[in-house]
Amino acid sequence: MSQNAKLKPIYLLADSRPLFWVDDGTPFLSGIRDQVDSETPRAAYIGASNGDRPEFYSIFQAAMEQVAVTNCNMIPSALSAEDRSFLLAADIVLLSGGDVALGWTAMQENGLGESIIASFNSGAVLIGVSAGAVQLGQVGWSQGDGSPTDVFPTLGLVPYVISAHQEDQDWEDLKKLVQFLGEGTRGIGIPTGGAAIYHPDHTLQPLRHPLHEFQAKDSEIASSILIPGDQRRE
Repeated sequence: MSQNAKLKPIYLLADSRPLFWVDDGTPFLSGIRDQVDSETPRAAYIGASNGDRPEFYSIFQAAMEQVAVTNCNMIPSALSAEDRSFLLAADIVLLSGGDVALGWTAMQENGLGESIIASFNSGAVLIGVSAGAVQLGQVGWSQGDGSPTDVFPTLGLVPYVISAHQEDQDWEDLKKLVQFLGEGTRGIGIPTGGAAIYHPDHTLQPLRHPLHEFQAKDSEIASSILIPGDQRRE
């Protein structure tokens, strides 16, 4: 892929359900496949957040098979030079769910974070599932503890603090983080089964279910709902 490639959308998924979503006979992943110019796309799976568990990679392979993407590779936390080369040339890169802090620590230690950004800048479509979606945003925090003291910067490719499938807690951790990070900080909560697309023109598009948006404003938290069919510009 060209170093001057056009940037592609970033897909944020609350969980793996949207990977198998079929809307009016068309698989959700067809929209992602359509973003790829190659007739034989390369798809890279990063399982650092789940400890590189092979059963989750198998789910990714099954999802990709729906749209005839068969050239897949699991990029392990202890990656080889060949793994890194595949990632840098990938057309589709998926960051798995799991533990946000575990995955991010691995990405920092092995340089995966920098390689993901390089792949994106070369024209790859990025998909983040749960923890992977969080890592594509501004910050992460240790799983099970929303204390602001546990916050760490992540890839920052999407200008939001992202939380997934925490609607049963009324997004309390997300609201705490947005308030702690201060004026102008924005967060989005993606409910179970939901997804969002962050487009290159800086618009945010919800899919399947409404997104919950929170913004720090005048020492308070302003909230709004973005429903499928709407788009919010950055």
